[in-house]
Amino acid sequence: MLERHDYFADRRLATSVFLALKMQRPLFLEGEAGVGKTEIAKVLAAGLGRSLVRLQCYEGLDTASAVYEWNYPRQMIEIRLAEAGDHVDRDALSNNIFAERFLIRRPLLQALKPDDGIAPVLLIDELDRSDEPFEAYLLEVLAEYQVTIPELGAIKASEPPVVVITSNRTREIHDAIKRRCLYHWVDYPDASRELAIVKRKVPGADVRLSQEVVAFTQQLRSMDLFKSPGVAETLDWAESLVALDRMSLDPDTVANTLGALLKYQDDIGAITPEVATRLITQAKKDAVELGVG
Repeated sequence: MLERHDYFADRRLATSVFLALKMQRPLFLEGEAGVGKTEIAKVLAAGLGRSLVRLQCYEGLDTASAVYEWNYPRQMIEIRLAEAGDHVDRDALSNNIFAERFLIRRPLLQALKPDDGIAPVLLIDELDRSDEPFEAYLLEVLAEYQVTIPELGAIKASEPPVVVITSNRTREIHDAIKRRCLYHWVDYPDASRELAIVKRKVPGADVRLSQEVVAFTQQLRSMDLFKSPGVAETLDWAESLVALDRMSLDPDTVANTLGALLKYQDDIGAITPEVATRLITQAKKDAVELGVG
């Protein structure tokens, strides 16, 4: 299913995804940025024919942005209309303005109670960017597939959503979260798998160019860089070279397009003309082996 939707997973990752679906457990994915963690959730949504609900985490994320909030303007209008009448039952009014029709559902509540009744794929993206108190709030969601709203009580999913949590490991996620999930570290792909990805995602690239791009990128990941290029950067670079009508790597082209592959000036500066020439020479040799493989 993953390959049908252009995602080339190794056997361990495919097994983790299968078990998460079979056991209805959240899937916790850690790995460097750009290795395809978020893409797994998108592919699952497409492959299963379900909607994708995405919660992008950030510092300061709270329940009002992640779970729900009350529609205060509509509540105030309701109060003003009630007060305009002759008789106001304050108790009834109090209960009425905290009805579900005044509830604004954010991603977590949307995933637990979808409009179409079909459990979606819930992507909690880059959880490591959120604060620890938000992690604590997630425990109820992941353990019981429910959230508690003081005015309404517990709202529980009739069918658990497919949950994918990602982290770039900028900080450690609490063990209590991980215990509720199946864990997998998404690593950089090996050369043959990355070549298959490039061929599928950048079909306009010459076969020889694709092989050299992959071989060159694989060498960069063995260097002491601040941020090694991920698969996303490999694809960006291949598309850049296709846009420039290149059929093979050369020092000038590499120097002019490194910004598509590396995102820090110190890393780009480390690829001097001498280093680039050496890497290109080796990449052309490795490309031959990739072609034979």
